[in-house]
Amino acid sequence: LSYGFLVDSRKQLLQLNLRDVKLAEDVDCSYVARLLDGYSGADITNVCRDAAMMSMRRRIAGLTPEEIRSLPKEEVDLPVTQQDFIEAINKTGKSVSKQDLVKYEKWMREFGST
Repeated sequence: LSYGFLVDSRKQLLQLNLRDVKLAEDVDCSYVARLLDGYSGADITNVCRDAAMMSMRRRIAGLTPEEIRSLPKEEVDLPVTQQDFIEAINKTGKSVSKQDLVKYEKWMREFGST
């Protein structure tokens, strides 16, 4: 598979996971897709989920439950930024190692369908 095809596939998966998420203007899904090289589909879903929660976590950090409940919705429903994705990627490791991929490719060459 070509690198461009893989980046496009990851970008489509990002867009699918983010269809109901408000994105900041600085988010470049193509750039984020390139950063996700080697991440599985489940890993990408986890990155999206984590990035989507980051702005809210920052806003409510240090607040009491009562203070959190009294916040207007617009103060916790903030758009996801490019930095949120970078932090989520750094926090979320790849679940499949390069060694696992080599083993899989070898198995497919030996036993997989043509």
